[in-house]
Amino acid sequence: MKKTFLWIICFAAIFSMARPGLAFEAGVRGDYWLPDISGDLSVDANGVTGTSLDLETDLGFDDESYPVVEVFVGLGNHHLRATYYNADYSGTRTLTESVTFNGETFSVDESVTSSLEYDVYDFMYQYDLVDFENVLAGFTVGIVGRVEVFDGDVEIASAALNKIERESFTAAIPMLGLNLHLGILADLLEARVLATGIGYSDGTIFDGQAELSFTPLPFLDIHGGYRFLSVDVDADDVAFNYDNAGPYAGLTVSF
Repeated sequence: MKKTFLWIICFAAIFSMARPGLAFEAGVRGDYWLPDISGDLSVDANGVTGTSLDLETDLGFDDESYPVVEVFVGLGNHHLRATYYNADYSGTRTLTESVTFNGETFSVDESVTSSLEYDVYDFMYQYDLVDFENVLAGFTVGIVGRVEVFDGDVEIASAALNKIERESFTAAIPMLGLNLHLGILADLLEARVLATGIGYSDGTIFDGQAELSFTPLPFLDIHGGYRFLSVDVDADDVAFNYDNAGPYAGLTVSF
């Protein structure tokens, strides 16, 4: 999957050298996201249904924060971006009831250590349907096609019984949506809203964010906002239904 991410960057570089007569943009964006996590997961195996485990109450996961890195390129009405981040949660709990995980049973009053770690590779294409620009203000509406790939592992371990159960999962989820942009004072101040999602047989996903930004220099953007990610997916015998929501802030360097 990391090779795919590198291919996207190489394609962006080639894309940047084409059709020089059109408006071109490229850059790197870095955010730091501080989301709350809530929800549950279960792991089935060999026809045995896993117990639905609350991420906070049953597994003891705490909220975590992490950096998000993005590279982007645009030419005229066409825009590409590739984003990556890693999420890593862990916790220790004494079970209040017997649970089944990956076909194995962990007994009541057993102390278990759990972890959930996954990489997210986010690829997005945008085409600007509406692009109104004047000296002091601008307004853009773009239609978005997007794929988010979740690639990770979930694990429960009991030190007392020397027992570890782990399951890996990979889910590639396509989405559609809109990206709205409002620029004020020749884009010195900007507001952006991005909303994408999909519902299908194995679940649903919605990823939305709203932000404000200030551009003190033509190549530098300082921004902050709020992102809400809701995922309900069943992949590789792992069913996870959780929300990540919280503020973020960051910088964009572009040319």
